[in-house]
Amino acid sequence: MRTFSATIALFTAAFVFQGAAPAAHAQEAASQSDAAQQAAEATPLPAPPKPRSLDQLLEMVADGFETERAANRQRVAEFQRNKDEQERLLQEALETLAYEESISQRMELRYNENELGIGTAESRMTERLGELGELFGVVRQVATDLGAQTWDSLTSSHGGSHQELLDRLGRSNELPSTDDLEKLWLELQREITKQGKVERYRATVLTIEGTQEEREIIRAGPFTAISGGNYLLWEPTDQMLRELQRQPPSRHHDTVAAFENASGGYAKLAIDPSRGGLLEMLIDTPTPTERVQQGGAVGYVIICLGVVAGVVGLWRWGLIAMTSRRVAAQRKSPTADLRNPLGRILSIAEENLAADTETLELKLDEVVLRESSKLENFLWLVKTVSVVSPLLGLLGTVTGMIQTFQAITLFGAGDPKMMAGGISEALVTTMLGLTVAIPLVLLSDTLANSTRKVIDILDEKTAGLIAMRSEQANVGN
Repeated sequence: MRTFSATIALFTAAFVFQGAAPAAHAQEAASQSDAAQQAAEATPLPAPPKPRSLDQLLEMVADGFETERAANRQRVAEFQRNKDEQERLLQEALETLAYEESISQRMELRYNENELGIGTAESRMTERLGELGELFGVVRQVATDLGAQTWDSLTSSHGGSHQELLDRLGRSNELPSTDDLEKLWLELQREITKQGKVERYRATVLTIEGTQEEREIIRAGPFTAISGGNYLLWEPTDQMLRELQRQPPSRHHDTVAAFENASGGYAKLAIDPSRGGLLEMLIDTPTPTERVQQGGAVGYVIICLGVVAGVVGLWRWGLIAMTSRRVAAQRKSPTADLRNPLGRILSIAEENLAADTETLELKLDEVVLRESSKLENFLWLVKTVSVVSPLLGLLGTVTGMIQTFQAITLFGAGDPKMMAGGISEALVTTMLGLTVAIPLVLLSDTLANSTRKVIDILDEKTAGLIAMRSEQANVGN
C-alpha cells in the first residue's frame, strides 16, 4: 500500500511539473523582444510525448527538472547582464547631465557678464552721442518726408531725386556719415530750387491710348504740368506723366495755350495748388450734357416740354408786346387801324353808326371776345407745362429712389457707387423740373398780365363807345 501510494504521488507530481514547465517557457517567451515573440507564436510547439510507463514518466519528470533549472540559470545570467548594462548607461547619463549642467552654468555666467557689458556700452554710447542722437532722429524724419514728397511731386518728372539715398537714410539704424548729410542737404536744396522754377524740358508721357510718347513739357513749380495745350497729371505709381481723359472747363483750359506761347515775362496760367486733387475733381464733374443724361427718360421729357412751352411763350410774348404797342398807338390816333384789336373794334363802331345801342353792344362784345381769344391763344400750354414740370420731376425722383432701393437689395449699402445712378436720376429730374417750372411760371404770369392789360383797354373802349352811342340816342329823342 505504501509503495502504491508513493507511485500515485510521483505520477501526480509528474503531471504537475509537466504543466509547470510550459508555463515557465511561456513567461520566458513573454520577456523576449517583439520579433522573437512573433516568430515563436508563428511556429507551433510540438506536442509533449506521452509516457508509456511509470519509469518513462519518472525519467520525463527528471528531465523537466533539469531543463527548468538550466532555463532559470540562463535567465539569471541574462538579468545580471542587463543590470550591469543599465548601471553603465545610468552612469553615462549622470556624467552627461553633470557635464551639460556645468556648461549651462558657464553660459549663464557669461550671459550675465554680457548683459552688464551691453548696459555699460549703451550708457557709454549714449554719453558720447549726446546731441548726435537727436540729429540722427531729425535726419531720418527729414529723409522720410523728403522721399515721400518727391515721390508724389511733379519735380520727379525732370531729373528725379536720389530716392535710394533717401530710403536708406529713412530706414537706417546707424548714425549718418558726413557724406550722407551733405547729400541730404543737396537734395533739399535741389527740391527747393525746382519748386520755385518754371521749366521747359522733354519727358515721357503716357497717352490716353496707353502708349508712351516723349513730349516737350512745361512745369510750373510743383503744381501744374502742361504739354500740347493740355494739362497733364503725375502718376506716382508709374513715375510718369499721363494725359487726362478730359480737360478741365474752358475758363481754366484757355490759359494753357497762351502760357505755352509766352516767350518771356509774365503769363497767366490756372494752376492746381493741391497738386492734382482739384484738377481731378474738375475732370470728374459732369458736363451739362452728362447731367441731362443722368436724368434718364423723365429728364428728356421735361426738357422737351420746357423747350416747346418756352418757344411758344416767347412767341406769344412778342405778339402780345407788339399788339400792346399798336393798341397804345391806336388810342392816340383818330383813324381806325385794322392791324390791331382796338382799330378793328373802332371800325365795327364806324360801320354800324345807324344801329341802335343794343345791337352795337352785341357786335362790339362779339369782337372783344374774338380778339381776347386770339390774345389768350396758347397761354394754356405755358401754364400747363409750368405746373406739370415739377410733377414730372417728382416722378423722376420716385423712379430714381426705386432704382436706388433695388441696388441696395441686390448689392447692399456698402458700395455707394452702386446707388449713385438712382440717386443721380432722382436729383437731376427734380432739378430739371424746377428749372423748367420756375421760368415758365414767371413767363405765364407775365403773358397773362400783358394780355389782361390789352383786354382791359378793349373793354374800356367798348364800354365808352356804347355809352357814347346811348347818349347820342337819348339826345336825339
